[in-house]
Amino acid sequence: MTTAARLALIDAAFYERPVKLRLPFRFGVVTLTQAPQLFVRARVRLADGREGEGISAELLVPKWFDKSPELSNEDNFNQLRRSLALAHGHLVAAGTETAFGLSAAADAPHRAAATARGLNGLVASFGLALLERAIIDALGRLEGATAFALVRDNRVGLTAQMTPDLADFDLSAFLAGLRPANAIFVRHTVGMLDALTRDDIAGNRLDDDLPQSLEEVISVYRHRYFKLKVGGQIDADLARLGRIAAVLDRIGEPYFVTLDGNEQFESVGSVIELWRRIGENPRLARLEASTLLIEQPIARSRALSEPIHALARDVPVEVDESDADIGVFPRARELGYLGISAKSCKGFYRALLNRARVAHWNAGRSENRYFMSAEDLTTQSGVALQQDLALATLIGATHVERNGHHYVDGMAGAPRAEQEAFLLAHPDLYARAANGRVRLAIRDGAVALGSLQSKPGLAVGPLPDFGAMQTSPAAA
Repeated sequence: MTTAARLALIDAAFYERPVKLRLPFRFGVVTLTQAPQLFVRARVRLADGREGEGISAELLVPKWFDKSPELSNEDNFNQLRRSLALAHGHLVAAGTETAFGLSAAADAPHRAAATARGLNGLVASFGLALLERAIIDALGRLEGATAFALVRDNRVGLTAQMTPDLADFDLSAFLAGLRPANAIFVRHTVGMLDALTRDDIAGNRLDDDLPQSLEEVISVYRHRYFKLKVGGQIDADLARLGRIAAVLDRIGEPYFVTLDGNEQFESVGSVIELWRRIGENPRLARLEASTLLIEQPIARSRALSEPIHALARDVPVEVDESDADIGVFPRARELGYLGISAKSCKGFYRALLNRARVAHWNAGRSENRYFMSAEDLTTQSGVALQQDLALATLIGATHVERNGHHYVDGMAGAPRAEQEAFLLAHPDLYARAANGRVRLAIRDGAVALGSLQSKPGLAVGPLPDFGAMQTSPAAA
């Protein structure tokens, strides 16, 4: 039996790089045009004295972690920076533990400190999630092992310490059975402001060679999976879904969609009304039949306080923004939710444990009732994208929402040498565009994952150019 490695977080440095979107991205209550990307460079010491570094990265997305209207985008950025600084202190204080043991030891004091400072559970999760990924990356680099091998052999030390509902579940056997795929389908996000046809962008064509409308995206990337944002105004949502369906229905092969409510519905009754009216609309017949799930339609203040069984009988519903901590999924299940999302910004170990719950709850069933989906938070090419793809394929997702490549022109903010280093290390995942920029390579609606499985650490390989970044205020 493999022994989990023991290590300590010695210190970490935090950096930022500005990211400007080529297209505005409207989701929920915000229209995103730019945001900083935060990078973590963590140093760990193994129990045998060896030291090494690991990295992680995530975009500081406003109005998703905390949607309070009185907070500015800069307020939201500072909340996430504060969470990272707090998590750093608690993980260092945890001493020498397994990689998972560090997160488990830091979780309660970190969340208590975050709550005392007015930070909600999602914001608190962000800081821990970034650092635990950097620690996993450091462990893998030191051991010469991929994150997939670390998880398979449970060198990270995952236990049911934080999930008593899994006390009788064989986590080691479950982890040993996880296998990364060689490719994963990309689920294209259709934002509320996105152009749907070429006619929609007449006179507003961007000066780049990337697809701009949904129609062009399908033509270039050959997508078959789509994530459609809905805004909580039923008549407007139906009209827009009708226009989207007119584009999607031209696809000859089967296509699949998920509907993302982004907390824009006040109650389950309004979501039921939307779904009923979708079913009554002949223009939406194929789209309805192609719908896999509805993602977090109800505002988080109510999502876990009312049962949704009446809706879940007709269409599977999953939790996303309400997933504030490791205890949420069992509570949501009691209310009728069948799924939960995996996002790197919520936690690597949380995703694995929730995936274990899915396996546990589906055991003995003739069909899989419970599920996980893999969702995006505008992850950027390079560190963030690769670590999120690694997590998505680890949990067994066959498709993953990806939108960073559509709203941002490849590795636009990175120095040329950094772009070339990532292209050299991952020639299956990236390609060089005509303008020389390195971009995500989507072929037949999918991206290749083979090179991610060859890099010691958490699927990254080369280091970004920290010298070309600014020190993050989180380091202050």
